[in-house]
Amino acid sequence: MKKNGITIKDIAKEAGVSPTTVSNVIHKKYEHVSPETVKRIEKIIEEKGYIPNMLARSLVKRNSKIIGVINCLIPTARGSFIQDPFHTVFLGGVEKELSKRGYFIMLRTVNDKDELISLLKTWNLDGVIVTGIFEDEFYEALLNTDIPVVLIDSYVDGDKFLKVGLEDFKGGYLATRYLIEKGHREILFVSPKIKPKGVLEERLKGYKRALEDYGIPFKSEHIYEHGTRVEECIELGRKLSKRKDFTAIFVTADIMAAGIMSGLIEMGVKIPEEVSIVGFDDLDISLITSPRLTTIHQDVEVKGTIAARMLIDYLEGKVIKERTVILPVRIVERESVRDIKKN
Repeated sequence: MKKNGITIKDIAKEAGVSPTTVSNVIHKKYEHVSPETVKRIEKIIEEKGYIPNMLARSLVKRNSKIIGVINCLIPTARGSFIQDPFHTVFLGGVEKELSKRGYFIMLRTVNDKDELISLLKTWNLDGVIVTGIFEDEFYEALLNTDIPVVLIDSYVDGDKFLKVGLEDFKGGYLATRYLIEKGHREILFVSPKIKPKGVLEERLKGYKRALEDYGIPFKSEHIYEHGTRVEECIELGRKLSKRKDFTAIFVTADIMAAGIMSGLIEMGVKIPEEVSIVGFDDLDISLITSPRLTTIHQDVEVKGTIAARMLIDYLEGKVIKERTVILPVRIVERESVRDIKKN
């Protein structure tokens, strides 16, 4: 894998020693290295922010058969990220493929760069699958590791990493166009916090493009960045019930859409007679809301399977034909949207 960050060879060149000497220092093998050389190499490592895989990348090439699945989305709610239905399904796909290929899974959420660096230094991981990466401190840390990485749903630049993503812009466009073609013009957009070069920004861009293509003015007051906990979304539904200036909502996650629906219904709002809703992901929860949720479909389990397969194929020296895989989306019609043109 091409490395944009510092490597052992780079450190060796700057220190004026061999890569083997640098590796010996990294792995605390000082028998044949002078104290002055050890000090010089360790200083370069610290200055460059190099992150060695302390165990797996030693000269003897010991493999652990352990793949780390790391969540770098800073938790804003109590509980583990695997409690999120999206991640539960995604991890199911990852684990199924790893098990089939003889590998094991380790799950971890990291809250800051130091925790990520510590994890990569300490554990004997053959590779990692990482969610929630933007151009931030986590990204910089990953650039300086030799461990093979697959990024999930990330729009960061560069070709160091393998990537698995989605047609996020198209998904946002399809959801909004669907509502527009059902006669809706005042459409709210609800999502978690939107970060630059992220999937939610792409879905918002799709929403805006659909409005533009149909000659509908964009209104900033129609955009809600909100917490994802069910209780928070129910409360948002209650608040939205007091607004009378919209007829539809596009929500970028099914679990959030379900919470908003619950809050609206609690306040006496009829769905879809008074408010129409489209979600995103097509998780099982969309089948048990009342009414059942119209949503943008993505195959979350397949996303996990492909990520695991790409990483293992790379580790086993197989040819990777596509370093970036983008999965398709489509709309799934159910009962949560009303065609107001018919009335």
